[in-house]
Amino acid sequence: MDDMLKEFVVEALDLATNVEEHLLSLERNPGDMNTLNAVFRSFHTIKGGAGFMNLTAMVSACHLTENLFDALRTGQVAVTPEAIEAALEASGFVADQLTALNNGVAPDQLSTMPKSLEAMLTDAIESKGVSKKSAAAPAVVTKAAPAPLSAAAPAAQNQDGNIDWEAYYRAVTPPGTLPEVVTETYEAPQPANIREENEAVKSSLSNADIKQNAPAKEESIRIDAVKLNVLLEVAGESVQAANQAAVLLEKLGQFKFDGQAAPLMSALTETLTRASRYSTELQRATLATRMQPVGRLFQKFPRLVRELARDLGKEVDLNITGAETEVDRVVVDSLYDPLVHMLRNALDHGIETSQERLVTNKSPRATISLKAWQEASSVMIEVSDDGKGMDAQRLRDKAISKGLINSHDARTDDEAFQLVFLPGFSTKEVASSVSGRGVGMDVVKTAVERHRGAIRIASELGKGTTFLIRLPIELSIVPTMVVRTDGASLALPMATVQRVVELPETFESVGGQPVLRDLGRPLPVKSLGKILGYSPSSERVGIVIAAPNPYILSVDSVDGTADLVIKPLTCISTPGITGTARSAEGELVLVISLSFLIDGCKVRELMTS
Repeated sequence: MDDMLKEFVVEALDLATNVEEHLLSLERNPGDMNTLNAVFRSFHTIKGGAGFMNLTAMVSACHLTENLFDALRTGQVAVTPEAIEAALEASGFVADQLTALNNGVAPDQLSTMPKSLEAMLTDAIESKGVSKKSAAAPAVVTKAAPAPLSAAAPAAQNQDGNIDWEAYYRAVTPPGTLPEVVTETYEAPQPANIREENEAVKSSLSNADIKQNAPAKEESIRIDAVKLNVLLEVAGESVQAANQAAVLLEKLGQFKFDGQAAPLMSALTETLTRASRYSTELQRATLATRMQPVGRLFQKFPRLVRELARDLGKEVDLNITGAETEVDRVVVDSLYDPLVHMLRNALDHGIETSQERLVTNKSPRATISLKAWQEASSVMIEVSDDGKGMDAQRLRDKAISKGLINSHDARTDDEAFQLVFLPGFSTKEVASSVSGRGVGMDVVKTAVERHRGAIRIASELGKGTTFLIRLPIELSIVPTMVVRTDGASLALPMATVQRVVELPETFESVGGQPVLRDLGRPLPVKSLGKILGYSPSSERVGIVIAAPNPYILSVDSVDGTADLVIKPLTCISTPGITGTARSAEGELVLVISLSFLIDGCKVRELMTS
């Protein structure tokens, strides 16, 4: 893909996504003129770029939709569900074409505009009472070669002296892109706001000779993601090197330097301190470039929920909050599939039909909430519904019948809810096009844990279900507590650490499990070394772990806290270990998985069917 086409695809994809959001908003507020004008402008802009790129199918779809919205905003056609549906189909077609281009499909290999889409748009346009030919006439191109704007200007003014934007478009579109001019046209009365806009354009064109030599001001530039990842890795390594240098400098400070060595040592200390400060600032600035609001992801879901609810015959509203919450770009990109699976699961399994809801004294229209917020060094994403909730006993029975667990497993409701993440698990007797094949939710858990996150479920029968995802705000640097067990250095994500306590030599016992009272509550004590397979040692320090079922993790000692540059494990998979890092002293540190800690450090060997 050449640079010009790539730039068009990136910008047009943003416009297409916003169009979908605007259309769904317009469905709720049909009289919103600002939204009508915004949609019109978006399709007009995409059409112009597509014309330059010789993307004829996209041009035709955009032109018909532009005609529709010109009629909608001038009041000649009412904003009906049929009009919105036609525009959504057009938006989807344009987005599919742009996605194909972005994935490397050659422009000449793109599909043509479906006849069904053309018919939908034409029917919507013709509701204003004009002939099919005039309403659905595609964009027109002259046989002349593309002309500069200044050369095209005389031909782009009508008899009243107003700007003819269609003529401009035809003048700069490559020859052969569009069909010939259709002479039969429909002249719609020009609203006052359009006339004012044209007058403003004419005024700005009259001053073109003054502004044409002014340098263009660019507020932002696009950077290849691979280059940005390399920069972030280098920044992280520079911080790591600066930390190691600080440790060495501290050790050197134990020696006495006399004579000429003393000022050299002082200068070295000052230089390394400054280098450490700059490397930290570089790291923070680099991380900021990768942060993106989750709203970029969330805005893709209203249409998905709308269409799936319609297919299932259910009435559902999707409420989105916290869209401005920022998180690492890699996390944003990786969350799409997990969130799609959770929303589909909520719609198919959780939400009842309107009739079923009325029987239980609920509003016939259900609600799904999608929320995001920042909590310490983590971003929290919650998907909740006000549906029928989960039946813990039914989940246990189904898992046992499928041979996924033994009869003594999943004794608590919380453990039973986690069964939905098992591969092959489903409560549906008959698979549908939406769910029931036992895949999906296991993909969710795998995707979340791949990025050092964790997911939990809370549910109340008859009230609804909540999925809560916890992810690091950024992936490369993780705040940790470094501990030791059997001489090994291990790092625990600070997101789960509540406090450090001193352990006694003897413990109370409940059901054979050592227990220690912390702030008045009895918490089980678990040995980190024993769980991970280290040799038994004297563990006298406890870490209180924040989890749905809190507990104390016993270790030999605590070395302190550190922001570590995490390297994921790629060649091997070790239960409980998510990656490795280097301490400030250069020692290898194993990083404990966040989900492993939240799950209570359980290493399960599940049965297979």
